[in-house]
Order: sequence, then structure tokens, then C-alpha cells
Amino acid sequence: MELGKLLATQWRLTNEGKLALESVTLPLVLTTAVIDSINPCAIGVLLLLIAVLVKHSKEKPKMLKIAAIYISAVFIVYLLSGLGLIGFQSILIKLGFAKYVGIAIGILVVLMGFVEIKDFFWYGRGFSLMIPARYSEKIKLMISHVTVTSAIGLGAFVSMVELPCTGGPYLAITTLLAKKFDILGFLYLILYNLIFVLPLVIIVALAYYGVRIAKMRDWKEKERKWMRLAAGIVMVLLGVFLIYYYAAGVHL
Repeated sequence: MELGKLLATQWRLTNEGKLALESVTLPLVLTTAVIDSINPCAIGVLLLLIAVLVKHSKEKPKMLKIAAIYISAVFIVYLLSGLGLIGFQSILIKLGFAKYVGIAIGILVVLMGFVEIKDFFWYGRGFSLMIPARYSEKIKLMISHVTVTSAIGLGAFVSMVELPCTGGPYLAITTLLAKKFDILGFLYLILYNLIFVLPLVIIVALAYYGVRIAKMRDWKEKERKWMRLAAGIVMVLLGVFLIYYYAAGVHL
């Protein structure tokens, strides 16, 4: 009941009769999380991990266990990263830098969005948001020797180094949540991260029930440019929203 009351307050009107910022937070969290979850970096790493597990382990329960630990590590590290970003931004807000931080992050997110849109038309040309090559090789090495225990470290490491791929939308959402971070904001952050790892859970389930990794990898390569286009459009819109909100000092 308490959660229901909290969610209901998201649709209240301000005294001026305009929708408060909270009224658009939940739709933005849901939309951004869905788009962010379907990103080629996170999916590509998991497909590589599962391919190695399938090749070296005929025991499906073991494959499932390692994949589950990996996804759990990704979820926890992303959640903690989000809390860290919100905490840092909350300090800046209390110091009176909210407007400047919001505008700066908005501009950064817009630029990152344009890079993603560029990759829809000219993938691989110029600067791209992807895991740095030096880390890609290390990830492959870690995956080739992955165990139940090391899956935790792999998930944590991948979460940190793939931030160039996934950081834009997350940065925008944490900026919104930092404006007034409470128990509801924490629940939104958890919801965002649950949605973020959901495609990874689906991929593991498909592999467990016999769908070929090659088929999923072909799908990822085929749809990669559309993933980037969707992410780019959402990031540009989010960035413009942040700039408008903080520059104009309005409550939508």
C-alpha cells in the first residue's frame, strides 16, 4: 500500500497546475531502461561468455549458475555505481551547483547520443561508444578461464569497462533522481537495473533451452545499428530535457 501511495504521488499537479518533475520520472526511467538494456556491448559480452560455457561445459546447471552469478554481479555493480553517481551529484546540488551540473550532464548526454546516431549510419568510423580494445582482450582472456567464483569478478569488471557503451542514459537518469533522492528514487534505481539486466536473463534462458549462440549473435549483429539509433535518440531527448529543465529552472 505504501508503494502504491508513493507511485500515486508521481502524478500530482503542482500549485501552478503544471506537472511536477516527479510525474515524468517513472515513464523516463522505464523508457530509458528498456532502451539501455538492449545495447550491443552488454549483450555481446554475455553471448561470448555463454559460447565459452557451452563449449567447455556440457552441464547446463553449471552454465546456468555461472551466468546467473555474472548477471547478479553486473546488477549489483551498476546499482552501486548509480548510488555513487547520485550521492556525488546530491553533494553538488547541496553546494548550489545543481543548475550547472544538470546543464553540463545534459550537454554531455546529447553529444553521446549524437555519437550513437552517427554509428547507425557510419559504424566504426571515427569515435564510437564501445568497450576500449585493451579491455576487450582482457575480457576475452577472463572469459576463457571463467569459473563459478571468477564470474563475480568478471561481472564487476565488465560493468565498469562497458560504461562508455551504457553510461549516457544511466547518467541522465541518475541526474534526475539526484534532484530529490528518497525511498521512491531508490526503488526507481532498482527498477532501472532490473530492466537493464532483463535481456541478459532472457539470453541465458534461450541458451539453456537450446537456442544456438550463433543465431543470437547473428541477430545482435543484424540489429546492432538499430539498437544504437534507439539509444542515440533517447539520449538526445534526455539531454535536451535536462538542459531545458535546469537552464529554465522550470517544473514540468
